[in-house]
Amino acid sequence: MGPGRLLQSLLLCCRRAAAALGTARCGCGPSSVRPLSAALGLRAPQRPPGRGEPPRAGGGGRWKEVAGAGGDEEEEDDDEEDVEEEDVEELLGPPPLALGLGAQRLAVVQPAVKWGPKKSPLTTAELQIAEAIALADTLPNWTVLDKIIIPTKNPDKKLVFGKGNFQALTEKIKKLPHVTAVFLNVERISSLTKKELEDAWGVKVFDRYTVVLHIFRCHARTKEAKLQVALAEIPLLRSNLKNEVSQLDQQRGGSRYIMGSGETFMETQNRILKEKELKIRNALEKLRRKRSLLRTQRRKREFPIISVMGYTNCGKTTLIKALTGEAGLQPRDQLFATLDITAHAGYLPSHMAVIYVDTVGFLTDLPHNLVESFSATLEEVAYSDLIVHVRDITHPETVLQKATVLSVLKNLNLPGHLLDSMVEVHNKVDLIERYKPTEENALAISALRGHGLEELKEEIEKKILTATGKKILTLHVNLEGPQLSWLYKEATVQEVDVIPEDGTAKVKVIIGNSAFGRYKNLFPNSKIFMP
Repeated sequence: MGPGRLLQSLLLCCRRAAAALGTARCGCGPSSVRPLSAALGLRAPQRPPGRGEPPRAGGGGRWKEVAGAGGDEEEEDDDEEDVEEEDVEELLGPPPLALGLGAQRLAVVQPAVKWGPKKSPLTTAELQIAEAIALADTLPNWTVLDKIIIPTKNPDKKLVFGKGNFQALTEKIKKLPHVTAVFLNVERISSLTKKELEDAWGVKVFDRYTVVLHIFRCHARTKEAKLQVALAEIPLLRSNLKNEVSQLDQQRGGSRYIMGSGETFMETQNRILKEKELKIRNALEKLRRKRSLLRTQRRKREFPIISVMGYTNCGKTTLIKALTGEAGLQPRDQLFATLDITAHAGYLPSHMAVIYVDTVGFLTDLPHNLVESFSATLEEVAYSDLIVHVRDITHPETVLQKATVLSVLKNLNLPGHLLDSMVEVHNKVDLIERYKPTEENALAISALRGHGLEELKEEIEKKILTATGKKILTLHVNLEGPQLSWLYKEATVQEVDVIPEDGTAKVKVIIGNSAFGRYKNLFPNSKIFMP
């Protein structure tokens, strides 16, 4: 495309964006994809299954939306009307990465730091490039043709490698005739470095940030995930804009102002990006408020919430499927298969109903602003009663992966008691003969084979009782009155010992503080036996 046509195309984009910003309304209509907050507005089944019986797949295992919320429900609808699917697609826009069209044939390049502060003691260049290849394999129509490990003293230097190694790498890439792009496995490269590398190698160059962001875009399903991807793309759009303006200035020279507006092309585009960022943040805030409302409704019903977290592809979804018996869950063996937070119902050994929250996986060497873009989603973790940290204990970098997850969790400023009570789970032990955890209090399981799940449920129940302050009580109830049906609805009934002589029963329950207070007000004459 010549400079004249390029400028014409960019000006047209300016006009469309300006018109959209002037007339677009943040409204909402029905969507085929349910937003995250709707997935978390849930109601427990009225009665638990029999002792030891898991929730039925497709029935008790999936939670239903909160109904009959009165005024709260109307407020939900108002918020939903503020974020239309069309507006989300407009804010997301076309891919800024020049990645989405057609197939890519890659050479994956890994800088190998031999010594110094940039060398990680918990990994090797071979393991790092293996993860980079797994990232590329996650994307459809992407093929890795070659993998190259090149030593470097300092990966932060302008061209990443020293002069001799850079020249050798350049010759090797140019001898790969079918390569269309290079995936340089570093956290982020500057726009200037990217341009110089592309000029030297004659193909597109992607860093880790760009590839992961493209995976996020491909896997985003809900409005909130799409908006968070759009927010994470803003820095990349700004970087691309600098390159485009630089090329235009070199090609055409002359006036840099648009049609006598007194505003340069760079200023116009930066203004549009700033306005777009503001609209995205506003839309995310509306979804955040809706999620907060639903969270309040769940708190009223006192459902314990368990966030299942871990490094990407560690088996979180497989574990939740095993704990809940939910047939609709389809775990996939790929990185970032789960990008949207979802909630699923399960029962603990005492019949207590709980919500398991499946979260986005973590990854080493992700830029801070990419994690920050998903902070709205990850804030749900702060309102959990318990965190279950799942580890793929078979992975050669399992120690580094644990450190990555713990680092991100600490940066989320979670309450101290959540971090202290966290349950660590060593998954995939069926692949290691006679495995025993070396970490104190870690539980060995196989989510796929079902090994160790009963012990895990018991540990979760013990931690949940401590975290929520629920009481285990025995209540003396009259079977002719409404007490027993009320307890089945508002508490977890464990045992019913009927006394036929006087038409009463001793009922052992797990009950929350507020429900217990309501019970005493409704049935003041009921006898209560403390354990």
